[in-house]
Amino acid sequence: MSNHSQFQLLKERRFLPFFLTQFFGAFNDNVYKTSLATMITFKVADQYVDILTNLAFGLFILPFFLFSAFAGQVADKFEKSVLIRRVKLGEILIMLTASLGFYLNSIPLLIFVLFLMGSQSSLFGPVKYGYLPEKLNSHELLGGNGLVEASTFISILLGTILGGVLIALESIVPISLAVVTFAVLGYLSARKIPLCVAAEPEIKLNWNIWKATINNLKILPEKKVVFLAILGISWFWFFGSVFLAQMFNYGKTVLHGNEYVVTLLLTMFSIGIGLGSLICEKLSGQRVEIGLVPVGALGLAIAGGDIYFASHSLPVIEASNLSIPAVLQLHGAYRIMADLLFIGVFGGLYIVPLYALVQERSNPNQVSRIIAGNNIINALFMVVAAVMGMVVLGVIGWSIPELFMITVVLHVIVCLYIFTIVPEFVLRLIAWLLVSLVYRVRYKGLDKIPQEGPVVLVCNHIAFVDPAIIMGRVRRPTKFVMHHKIYNKFGLKPLFKAAKTIPIASAKEDPEMMEAAFASVKAALEDGDVVCIFPEGRLTPDGQIGPFKRGIERIIAATPAPVVPMALNNLWGSLFSRHSESVIKRLPRKLLAKVELIVGDPVPPELVTAEHLRTLVIELKNQAKIANPLGEKQLPEAAENTDSKA
Repeated sequence: MSNHSQFQLLKERRFLPFFLTQFFGAFNDNVYKTSLATMITFKVADQYVDILTNLAFGLFILPFFLFSAFAGQVADKFEKSVLIRRVKLGEILIMLTASLGFYLNSIPLLIFVLFLMGSQSSLFGPVKYGYLPEKLNSHELLGGNGLVEASTFISILLGTILGGVLIALESIVPISLAVVTFAVLGYLSARKIPLCVAAEPEIKLNWNIWKATINNLKILPEKKVVFLAILGISWFWFFGSVFLAQMFNYGKTVLHGNEYVVTLLLTMFSIGIGLGSLICEKLSGQRVEIGLVPVGALGLAIAGGDIYFASHSLPVIEASNLSIPAVLQLHGAYRIMADLLFIGVFGGLYIVPLYALVQERSNPNQVSRIIAGNNIINALFMVVAAVMGMVVLGVIGWSIPELFMITVVLHVIVCLYIFTIVPEFVLRLIAWLLVSLVYRVRYKGLDKIPQEGPVVLVCNHIAFVDPAIIMGRVRRPTKFVMHHKIYNKFGLKPLFKAAKTIPIASAKEDPEMMEAAFASVKAALEDGDVVCIFPEGRLTPDGQIGPFKRGIERIIAATPAPVVPMALNNLWGSLFSRHSESVIKRLPRKLLAKVELIVGDPVPPELVTAEHLRTLVIELKNQAKIANPLGEKQLPEAAENTDSKA
């Protein structure tokens, strides 16, 4: 695997022209949308502002709902570089029409242009997501997507600032010249994109957009966790679109600011999204860490709700069209700015892992259609958000802060539903907090765990937190086999049950429970799941790897599956081990102690024996690079075998 920096891609023709093309497109979108929203807010009668703002936002999103399924078919049928160039030619024509709208000062024509821009973007999206996997190697996809996402945040920020500044000028020439110029630059960069290979040139296009959309949506519920992740993503766009769509009128009517104040509000949100994404990558250690999703959801609720209270704390003033310095002098203004920043930060923590989860857990043969279905549902949620905004503000007559609070209440209800239905989010959060706050886990060989199909993980058992460390590092959902006394201890049974942990007892303790456990393991493997067992059957009493019981042999005999050996190191002596009877002596030696998780090569079913697996785990343990000062021992490879039975 190459270790070169992801920024090296910016020097290569297979990536740079595409990168510039999508950057200019996203940048131009935001320049135009910001300028139009500012025009509506400050140049239209107050009684029509709320309706036109939400109408414009809804018309931009509507094409994503209408045309995404058809666009996905087109992206698979035709060569992508030609499609991109044609889409960019269309953008030039659309921006020329926008220039006419600015010249005529025609809000209806400009709103229609926004619909055309949404249509063009809905066609470009599937082509964009299909181009990267074709031109980048598997180890470059993460870096390439990271660059694309980073440029999107930058384009939102810069486009928002430039659009607000240009439309505030007296002349319409600068804004007209800008949108046409950026469209031309996007087309010129698209001409340098190398040729691609059509994915399915024989596919027959379904011109019935309703039928194509329905057929596309039918595949989404096939994997429950993917479908709920898509709903979570769509809810974020509902939540975010409510706040973004109202920022212009909020800056004018609540903060009494001018166009530059609105630009500042949107800038704070954009900076927050960028920071959140960077923090997300840092916290997750470049892995898919869905445990960050509940953190993001909670932060969105707190920051979004606080805007409501901060807005009501603003002083009552008669002035309007205030400058940025004047607005910042208002009591509570800095608090509102911080809330918008944190909405962006927590939004990044919430949305980035969900997108990664959809890409990782989806059937590889259906990823493009699932992405298209995700776009459709996203668009539907955002259209509903626009309609809700029009009803709450224009029909019921409530204030913008009250609309924000309604959205926050709905957000709490939706997230509680998702986290209840899929407890993996909360479980991964607990594992992430434990591993991140108490330990620094170094891992080796995680890529050896098969990405699909039934797998059994076997590991030495040092501490009560072993399952949490493994759960926090293994990408696939894992079902753990746990001794029934631990399963029922510490009041954690509901949590273990939600994690679909399998309780087990020995034949002497409860033969029926033992048989039920083996049956559950068999069913899980037949469903293609990952099951983790600790063949020692108990926590180590001395830091050494004990005898492996033969239950693993029975499991593989009933359901042949590859077995992946793993070894944990440097947990002996911790608070969660049995190093000492005294809890004081088991307190952490230091914060963020280093722990190792070493993964070995999969063992074919026909080679699985308890003795062989124990030898492999010992060999992995001997690869540990961290010395344990409390005597966690590494054993000789020719360790004594045992005939212990499960």
